[in-house]
Amino acid sequence: MGTQQIIESINQDALRTDHPRFDVGDTLNVHVRIVEGEKERTQVFQGVLISRKGRGINEMMTARRIVDEVGVERTWPVNSPSIAKIEVVRRGDARRAKLYYLRDRVGKSRRLRDRRRGMKHVEGQATIQR
Repeated sequence: MGTQQIIESINQDALRTDHPRFDVGDTLNVHVRIVEGEKERTQVFQGVLISRKGRGINEMMTARRIVDEVGVERTWPVNSPSIAKIEVVRRGDARRAKLYYLRDRVGKSRRLRDRRRGMKHVEGQATIQR
């Protein structure tokens, strides 16, 4: 067994399996644990996933949203213990791996198409129903 396989088998225990499947272009609710002194609370960040990079224990994700006409981006490790849960609100149809071009868009052109066709047979594709 090579060195890389040994490292991956050790890191396998730290990987989280409770997240739903989410891809670039999806709108997510990321519930983040915030510690303020002795208290702990959960803050929800809703935004479009614009990038995922890395793999395994080193995987990172970046979500973007607009607040008062200013873009706000946050980056988290996917396997971080500070993330309480991730919910998929909407499936977006992205044809690129990184959606950095959304930073330059304003108005309705900032929105992505909905991805609806052919998704019934894929597991883990459920979204929030309100």
